[in-house]
Amino acid sequence: MDTKKILEGLSDMGCDEKEINFMKKMYEEGDTDTLLRDLRKCRCHLMDELHDSQKKLITWIF
Repeated sequence: MDTKKILEGLSDMGCDEKEINFMKKMYEEGDTDTLLRDLRKCRCHLMDELHDSQKKLITWIF
């Protein structure tokens, strides 16, 4: 996968420009530990948002 597609995916996931630039830098420098840590943080944030939306929907339905 090329860098452009990776960056587009990060943007589609909701990462902001600052996060994307930082992750791009880590990717280019080969710092996979830091890159994976930040991707995990981003994933956790997205999952929290998903769960909050699910709770709101359940509350609205019932």
